[in-house]
Amino acid sequence: MGRLTYPDATELLITADAGGSNGYRTRLWKRELQRLAEETGSTISVCHLPPGTSKWNKIEHRMFCHISQNWRGRPLISLETVVNLIANTQTSKGLTIQSALDQSTYEKGIKISDEEMAGICISPDDFHGEWNYSVHPRKADVK
Repeated sequence: MGRLTYPDATELLITADAGGSNGYRTRLWKRELQRLAEETGSTISVCHLPPGTSKWNKIEHRMFCHISQNWRGRPLISLETVVNLIANTQTSKGLTIQSALDQSTYEKGIKISDEEMAGICISPDDFHGEWNYSVHPRKADVK
């Protein structure tokens, strides 16, 4: 979705919570970020919310109350219904949400070896590098 809006972007910033499949300790997450960096040729900077603080995620705070109001009283009978209700949410100031249903099947239990981890071109930030880091395309010169 962002590629169409920002076709000349060379960097991507992702804010993520600290747990689950996109947690700061998750090897698969970092390997897939490396693949995305290679595919797009972009540096991907990640800032994880510190553990226990995802409840203060600004996007969730700004939009989830509007999503809840939009689907209030409507039966959530399918994933398509949920995705469409989310996509049709708008604030009084015009802020909208884009959503799409991902029907892909994902393999479970993927293990990332130490060798694969060593091949990830990752640089930690000076401030809490375990939570804030950048993944670079392997072709890029990293300082």
